[in-house]
Amino acid sequence: MLLRMQLVALTRELVDIPSLSGSEADLGHFLSRKLRALGYDVRPIVAERERANLYATSPQAPEPAIVFSTHLDTVPPFIPSAEDDRRIYGRGSCDAKGIIAAQIAAAERLKQEGIHVGLLFLVGEERDSLGAKMANREPNRCQYLINGEPTDNRIAIASKGALRVELRAHGRMAHSAYPELGESAIDKLIEALGRLHAMALPSDPELGPCTMNIGLIEGGRAPNVIPDQAVALLLYRLIGGSAELRRAIIEAVGGLVEVDFTLEIPFVRLRTLPGFRTMMAAFTSDIPALDAWGQPLLVGPGSIHVAHTEGEYIEKEQLEEAVRLYCRIASELARAI
Repeated sequence: MLLRMQLVALTRELVDIPSLSGSEADLGHFLSRKLRALGYDVRPIVAERERANLYATSPQAPEPAIVFSTHLDTVPPFIPSAEDDRRIYGRGSCDAKGIIAAQIAAAERLKQEGIHVGLLFLVGEERDSLGAKMANREPNRCQYLINGEPTDNRIAIASKGALRVELRAHGRMAHSAYPELGESAIDKLIEALGRLHAMALPSDPELGPCTMNIGLIEGGRAPNVIPDQAVALLLYRLIGGSAELRRAIIEAVGGLVEVDFTLEIPFVRLRTLPGFRTMMAAFTSDIPALDAWGQPLLVGPGSIHVAHTEGEYIEKEQLEEAVRLYCRIASELARAI
């Protein structure tokens, strides 16, 4: 019961410190104090001005072979914590502040077994993985990275990649009473999006389908003006490499719109362990940007289906289960080293 009370209290403390991407400093300072009070050596890894990752290690193992990791930042808006008998609510409760609390609790329990793991908490995962990219430049001897994201306490067999695409259409303004004098950028964009909707995307029986989301559309000047510009932002979830998909997109819409591929996070297959429940992660994580931190595993409490929602929550029982799960995984990996 004491463990649950401590987990709930720490999770709520973390949730109640706003840490939207770009504004993680206050949460970082809080965790630095907390971890130093527990006896860890805490080293900031500066990512950008006031933004810094935290890397905490035990004095008994300054270069740990196993590191727990997750992210400090959240998506907007800030939502303060609340709880009932079963759940903790609030922004970041499952993505990923409950995970931070579970990883700290697991690290403390593992100390009692003589296993000293590191703790790596990163900025910027929800935006561009800037913190992970900066941490990847730091030399270390980590052999296994146990990264935390909401997987319902199942180890991910793979994580889909992401490809962001910007479509930009150009036209010519004219009075809407004389459309023949203009050229509608919005009409071009609609045609391009229709072609992409009709395009077959790859699928795999184990990994699921590659999917597309049209996340934003902007354009035009006024209802009585033929629009001279329009833009759409798309996101594809990848189940493999992107080269063929990029070619197909350009082939489908080339000539109608300009195509810019603004960001790619690669698809990755992940390590699992026998005897553990598994899942396929349709989302991305910091793992592709952390290849210098050993062989990755992806697992954590909470459901991705409620992350980024107004009613985000984490089950208290899953938090406790996650502590046991992280300890069991770390113990098995430690025996293999």
